[in-house]
Amino acid sequence: MKILSTLLILFLALIGCSSWTVWSSSTCKHININEVRPHSVSITEFGAVGDGITLNTKAFRNAIFYLNSYADKGGAKLFVPAGQWLTGSFDLISHLTLSLDKDAVILGSTNFEDWPVVDPLPSYGRGRELPGKRHRSLIYGHNLTDVIITGNNGTINGQGSIWWDKFRNKTLDYTRPHLVELMNSTEILISNLTFLNSPFWNIHPVYCRHVIVQNVTILAPLSSPNTDGIDPDSSNDVCIEDCYISTGDDLISIKSGWDEYGIAFGRPSTNIIIRRLTGRTTSAGISIGSEMSGGVSEVHAEDINIFDSRSAIRIKTSPGRGGYVKNVYIANMTLVNIDIAIRFSGLYGEHPDDAYDPDALPVIERITIKDVVGKNIKRAGLIQGIKGDMFVNICLSNITLNVSKKNPWNCSNVKGYSELVSPKACAQLNERIFPDHFSDCYQLTDLVKSSSSRNSAAWLLSW
Repeated sequence: MKILSTLLILFLALIGCSSWTVWSSSTCKHININEVRPHSVSITEFGAVGDGITLNTKAFRNAIFYLNSYADKGGAKLFVPAGQWLTGSFDLISHLTLSLDKDAVILGSTNFEDWPVVDPLPSYGRGRELPGKRHRSLIYGHNLTDVIITGNNGTINGQGSIWWDKFRNKTLDYTRPHLVELMNSTEILISNLTFLNSPFWNIHPVYCRHVIVQNVTILAPLSSPNTDGIDPDSSNDVCIEDCYISTGDDLISIKSGWDEYGIAFGRPSTNIIIRRLTGRTTSAGISIGSEMSGGVSEVHAEDINIFDSRSAIRIKTSPGRGGYVKNVYIANMTLVNIDIAIRFSGLYGEHPDDAYDPDALPVIERITIKDVVGKNIKRAGLIQGIKGDMFVNICLSNITLNVSKKNPWNCSNVKGYSELVSPKACAQLNERIFPDHFSDCYQLTDLVKSSSSRNSAAWLLSW
């Protein structure tokens, strides 16, 4: 115990030196949120009109083109004052702060032509919804560093209903756009904003590292299709904290590519921290997959409140996915009115094309879920692995659920351990954790050790 305490103190002391972020067992806090950029302009200086009618795409693009000359001079800030600023898709630049007034609303255009069509992600091989290309997000960036998107609870509104209707009517020509997508970028902060009515996923960092999403509210009707909240995708060192999300799909969905394309691209999602999340959804509170072919590991979620939702924790995969989900630690959850508290699906299906390898089986192991209370829960767990590809070392501890189903657990092709679980876990998980199987279960101390072994403190110090 003394050695472990010393290790923790040393690790936290090292990361406390960071000029950008402090990651610890209680916070991953950006301490430079009010960074002053040497140059600042208002969108109005470029002819923008905040009447909710005038299209301001050109003004946003011109403003950012102008500010690019300051990227190597300490960066710049683009301020969006009170008003409703209608725009199509626009690109960000490095060393930029996009700052919204509390009464500012960036409105996504309802003209589909204002959302350019771009190539699919290489780790997906096609658009997520349709073969071929996809629409670019409203706010987009690639190969960027040091970008802040923030505001005093200003709003980014995608006006997504026209996209949802095309999806339901099966009249989409290309996969729908996100609200914010940043690719191949680093040192990203998104904070203190409301995201409203996204056409598709809301916030999508893909192939990114060192990303913080903090103090955001994400809202869409529960009936809106696939309006995921925050989707870290083939990204590492991501912190999500103090967020409220209510949408028509997963609140948080961790991804890493789709079948043979994700396997070939080979970019995992790792070091994902989720703190103090509250929300509801017609899908899952915290989801991993189903696109997880590049691998997902070192996920730590804590202080989670999910209500009025289909499931709280979900892992989705399938033969053909390959990849892995391992070293996941989820603790301190409060659940109210949940259909299935814990759901692992090994036969989720959905393949990009017929070229996937059905023998590419995923590895699902070392998943720890502990300290969970729930009331008005229909079923405690539906945990279904893959025949010939068992999910192993699934560990449940200190879980108390008020369950209405007579058969609260349904488990197959899974092996693990449990203690202090009510109602009692299924037979495949009812062997005790202590003393023989403690090392088989992923613990928070393992997360610290794993981070230390990959020199996470070093990358923090380098910011």
